[in-house]
Amino acid sequence: MPTSERLDCHYCKDSLLGKKYIMKEDTQYCTKCYENLFANNCEACSLPIGCNCKDLSYKDRHWHEQCFKCGNCSRSLVEKAFAAKDDLLLCTECHAQDYSSKCTTCKKTIMPGSRKMEYKGNSWHETCFLCHRCQQPIGTKSFIPKDTGYFCVACFEKQFAYQCSACKKAITTGGVTYQEKPWHRECFLCIGCRKQLSGQRFTTRENYPYCLECFSNLYAKKCVGCTKPITSLAGAKYISFEERQWHSECFTCMQCSVSLVGRGFLTQRDNILCTDCGRDK
Repeated sequence: MPTSERLDCHYCKDSLLGKKYIMKEDTQYCTKCYENLFANNCEACSLPIGCNCKDLSYKDRHWHEQCFKCGNCSRSLVEKAFAAKDDLLLCTECHAQDYSSKCTTCKKTIMPGSRKMEYKGNSWHETCFLCHRCQQPIGTKSFIPKDTGYFCVACFEKQFAYQCSACKKAITTGGVTYQEKPWHRECFLCIGCRKQLSGQRFTTRENYPYCLECFSNLYAKKCVGCTKPITSLAGAKYISFEERQWHSECFTCMQCSVSLVGRGFLTQRDNILCTDCGRDK
């Protein structure tokens, strides 16, 4: 008859029949060998954490259940909130007393794990960080500091922001000023073509802003030579004679096209002629 398979400790070879043993990676060990080979040592007492004990761990460090205590007041931390400071584990009360920040508003300790707000070295309970105007918690929403207070965006706009002269909404970033009135950049437009004027050269008529093109088309004098508008706003030079105007480059003899700028000329009905062409007539 075949003999029954032996059940021995993999390490010391003692029989495990009728004894407690532990399996690790499909291999059996007696409790003594297992503890000697694999058990973690307790951070507090330095003794192995045996098979009959709970092994409590935190960041690759291990404790017996009875050794898992606050490093300051020695109260048990089992199933309780705790905080770490350097190599010490502390209960929330001890950590708060020694290390936690104080709320700028209520002056009470901000307990570890509780939600808080931080700004420029100051800390608040989330429920204490309030808008200076509406007194509602700001939380994770955007806010704007002003003097010694903090404002939610809506309240800041109501109390401090300029209102656009066109759309009447608050100007929160950028903006332009025209005739001592504020405008959003996208609202400051040519009265003629509605093109945005911010960053562009423009002119006015009767207090209305115009881009150069619209102003020229609507109000500028027209060149007798090319019939296009004449405007000095773009730096163009022009010639004026008997209530008629020419661009400098258009002020030429009607017959030979020589430039008449700075030269004598003759008139023949509506035509302008150089002196040579005028004598030939």
